[in-house]
Amino acid sequence: MNSVLTLPADDVSGLTDEHLALRSRIRDELDRCVIPHADEWEARGFVSRQGWRALGSAGLLEFGHDGEDFLSSAVFLEELGRTGYAGIRAAVGVHAYMALSYLLLFGTAEQQEAYVPAARRGERIAALAISEENAGSDLRHLGTRAEPVGELGYRVTGRKCHIANGSQADFFVVLARTGEERGGRGLSGASLVIVDADSPGVSRTPRPMLGWHSADVCDVEFSDVAVPADRLLGRRDKALMHLMRGLDFERLAAGLLAVGGVAHCLELLNRFVRDHQVKDAPLAANQAVRHRIAELDSDLALVRNYAYHAAWLHSRGRLDTRVASILKLKATELAVAAAQTLVQYQGARGYRDEAAAARLHRDAIAGTIAAGASELLRDLIFEMG
Repeated sequence: MNSVLTLPADDVSGLTDEHLALRSRIRDELDRCVIPHADEWEARGFVSRQGWRALGSAGLLEFGHDGEDFLSSAVFLEELGRTGYAGIRAAVGVHAYMALSYLLLFGTAEQQEAYVPAARRGERIAALAISEENAGSDLRHLGTRAEPVGELGYRVTGRKCHIANGSQADFFVVLARTGEERGGRGLSGASLVIVDADSPGVSRTPRPMLGWHSADVCDVEFSDVAVPADRLLGRRDKALMHLMRGLDFERLAAGLLAVGGVAHCLELLNRFVRDHQVKDAPLAANQAVRHRIAELDSDLALVRNYAYHAAWLHSRGRLDTRVASILKLKATELAVAAAQTLVQYQGARGYRDEAAAARLHRDAIAGTIAAGASELLRDLIFEMG
């Protein structure tokens, strides 16, 4: 059984020897910036400010979001997932890709200048405030409002939930109603606005989750928050159009992160079944064990190649909802299967609260919910088949 780490970095769509060298550099930087502090961040519930600045100084927050540059992002996202800490990968993914993508896609030159450089340096942390208690996968019951106030801008009122980077964010990309819903079309009359976290009326309440401990998940309340007119992001009342494009990108990033997480999990699993003795023989001496790991390794090879195919499509402006949904569905569900196998084979030692296997299993479940639950993705895939 070869370790999954032997998968060649250039044996997937579009990657070159330069990407192989980049992978090595990224892995070294993550070993330096993340791994020594990961358990501390898990315990504290968020990535430290020093950690964000270290990631920025290492150039890990500035890979491109489109074109050929995105293949470098794909390598980074996989390696970030391979660290084995899904809370950290969620925090960084939301900051550097999911929230920032809306600014890069739809922001004005002034908005981009005000927020993007500092975010890439790790000096200002971004969060995405979309979900609400009664508006998650189905946003028709969106309650947050951004009431126009003449030429002054907007007054934002509402409560958002399940917001990664919630307590540490310096700004939020917020989905809110700016007009009236028309004809039962759900998000008609909704817009995206940028809200600075230090604005009067913004409050945050930590909501620790079963997993993703270092993702800093919070509820965020906006109470009559004044937002200048120039903080409207994209076209007013056209949030649905923006979200559809942003969600495809979010699912692509989530899938690549999950691929790295599976690789890390299978590395631990391969090592354990070789080393752990049962009746004076390695656990891997059992055919059922070998066959289960062979299935997981095979599934990872297929999903990993599909992930880089999706990344290649995105780099050429050809990613669609179906491809992004298939990747996110298969990668995150494979992560659950791999983590469950790791816990099962490790037995009681893998079920301890502090065990890496238990953390991987808790974290993997969250991956099948965030950015579109598996059931929603299956509906999308069927409808677009």
